[in-house]
Amino acid sequence: MRAPTLQPHALATALLLCAPFAQAQQPPTPAEPPVTGLDARIPRLTGPIIIDGKLDDSAWQGALEQEIAFEFAPGDNTPAPAKTLARIAYDQDALYVSFHAQDPDPSKIRAHLRDRDSAFPDDWVGIFLDTFNDRRRGYELIVNPLGVQADLIRDETNRENQEDPSWDGLWSSASQLTADGYDVEVRIPFATLRFPRGGGDQRWGIFLMRNYPRDKRHQLANARISRDSNCFQCEWGTYTGMAGVSQGRNLEIVPTLTVGSTQTRDSTSSPWQHDTSFEPGLDVSWAPSPAMTLNATLNPDFSQVETDQLQLSFNDSFALFYQEKRPFFLEGADYFTTQFDVLYTRQIADPDFGLRVTGRTGNGAYGAIVARDATTVLLVPGVLGSGIAQLDQKANVAVGRYRHDFGTDFSLGVIGTFRRGDNYFNNLAGVDARWRHGGHTVSAQFLHSQSHYPASIVTEYMGELGSDSTPTGNAWRAEYDFSNRNWNFKLWHEAIDPGFRADLGFIGQVGYDKSQIGGGYTWYRDGKDFNRFDLNGDFDITHRFDGQLLERELEAEVHVQGPMQSNLRLHGMTRVRYWQGTLFDENYVDAGVNFRPTGNLQLGAYARTGIAIDLVAAQTGRLSMLELYGNASIGRGLALDWDITRQRMHRGGGTAFTATVINAGGSWQFDPHQRLRLTLQGSAVHRNQTLYSSTINQRARDWAGQLVYSFKANPRTALYAGASWGAFMDDDHPELFNNTRSVFVKLSYGWQP
Repeated sequence: MRAPTLQPHALATALLLCAPFAQAQQPPTPAEPPVTGLDARIPRLTGPIIIDGKLDDSAWQGALEQEIAFEFAPGDNTPAPAKTLARIAYDQDALYVSFHAQDPDPSKIRAHLRDRDSAFPDDWVGIFLDTFNDRRRGYELIVNPLGVQADLIRDETNRENQEDPSWDGLWSSASQLTADGYDVEVRIPFATLRFPRGGGDQRWGIFLMRNYPRDKRHQLANARISRDSNCFQCEWGTYTGMAGVSQGRNLEIVPTLTVGSTQTRDSTSSPWQHDTSFEPGLDVSWAPSPAMTLNATLNPDFSQVETDQLQLSFNDSFALFYQEKRPFFLEGADYFTTQFDVLYTRQIADPDFGLRVTGRTGNGAYGAIVARDATTVLLVPGVLGSGIAQLDQKANVAVGRYRHDFGTDFSLGVIGTFRRGDNYFNNLAGVDARWRHGGHTVSAQFLHSQSHYPASIVTEYMGELGSDSTPTGNAWRAEYDFSNRNWNFKLWHEAIDPGFRADLGFIGQVGYDKSQIGGGYTWYRDGKDFNRFDLNGDFDITHRFDGQLLERELEAEVHVQGPMQSNLRLHGMTRVRYWQGTLFDENYVDAGVNFRPTGNLQLGAYARTGIAIDLVAAQTGRLSMLELYGNASIGRGLALDWDITRQRMHRGGGTAFTATVINAGGSWQFDPHQRLRLTLQGSAVHRNQTLYSSTINQRARDWAGQLVYSFKANPRTALYAGASWGAFMDDDHPELFNNTRSVFVKLSYGWQP
């Protein structure tokens, strides 16, 4: 868990009737400590500061002092249980922040050597910056007591994923453990940030936070955070200063080189096929103004250093979503976020080159991407499922996005995605809007697409969607949300035509309309072991474009926060679901728990049982699932993690199938820059042929391992060296055999002339 999420989950509709009575029974507001320094001026440094984690530079004495005086979770703006003094100042080139974090028992400080963006379970301090002071987009920069950095982009308009850790800024920090706690120094170059043009005073939203994990995760800040708020960033204080600061040349050139050798074979009797690659590349980033960034890439290295998490896709008809990990597409990705996922950059699979511009105006934001893709990967949608197809041809890609802000409450945006190849094109354009005031948020989006496909793709989606090679269609969504201290409510509707296509996005279902209503109530029990209870529920109904009922679902859940940073969840669902011409009844109950018995160990489990459809057989049975996961830290630098999931379907007097997926690994972090990581993945599936009318593959198994050494001087200058191995078996290959092996070296160097 990173920075706090203030929006509760969905709402049991029946509880809404009690809302007027609940409002009259609010607990009294606890006594609050005094706050100092909000809406203050940040002074200019009077001397140099060395970033070494020692707060002995005399220039700190002239900085603005801020006390992190409040606990806003789980306490309700109560006095902080540990004292933290922060200082802020600047010079011509950078913003400087220091933290003196005291602890009543320093032996309980949680601090480990970890990879970048992995220190969130530890003690840490952070500075959050809203450099345009528009309450929409912010930077979050975090440091733990051993100097491990984490940085994120916060997108307040994205209710599904407000924090994105994929952004990596260039900034420096140092920490040291002390007799009474720990100290941290941070230097943030203005070249790393984007902010308004002009030589006058800057006016930024700033939030200072300390994470203090003990039996509970105490979140401390320099400002009060209201439980009534549905906008975390709106609660940040406003600070002025930094007049005439400079970003310097703001040019970065990053040459890359990837060398690898891969061997594959189809069976033990087949010869190994060799593929050796030598791929130089070049990335260039330039910010001609503090509010604009231009990026270019030639022969980009879009290989992933670490493998994707293996997912359990068994008994599921829709394609899986994987997070983007490629650097060129990560920076500024939030500029293209809308209510529908119309841009999923992993659809740009192997570009020869790419150009991107992102920026801000005084009252808006814009972004554009142009690329030439060496192949054309398509997510082929359907009414009841989706799949991935590929055209063996190049494609030209263009994406454009602009959002205009009318004050702090209302935004209006446009977006377009365009891809064209031989005998193929897909064009999409649309508008979206968002209004927020107090606890109310209204958002909407309308899209239109036009496409042309070759016969091979038409064959993939023909059937319920017809055989039109030039499909066109619309998609729209409207949503209303409300939340306050205890109550939240959600109502939304979306409809997607059968001919709608978003080939650069991730919209795997078309030809339906869906409505949902839901909400929940939150009880706070401040000072108690079990300090928060959430009761949530919703009802939704989905119809095919011709009126056929596809799904009618009712669900409810209870969520509890307790000691040892525990989270407990009990959930139940019942629904009618359409599959292969028949309506089936499904229902299940599931429960999950995770907790930290010590600061070095997290344990979690998830279990589910109920009636579900076996999609291959088109019959219902009892589906059971068990997942065990966790992580452990050994000393300062050794860490283990695991996630094991097993699924079983029982029907017709026997076990129809079992499926198991394992993700496990370990890492040794030598220091904040060097790491050795081992990853192990495996899956096993077994089906009982006697319970299926059609011929099926009864057994399948695979294993894979990867070992990677990394040295990261900073996010741009890095060395990776690794090797991987894979094995496979199925009915045609009854013995597990090694079918792939590879080695690689990847180098990058960040040069700032």
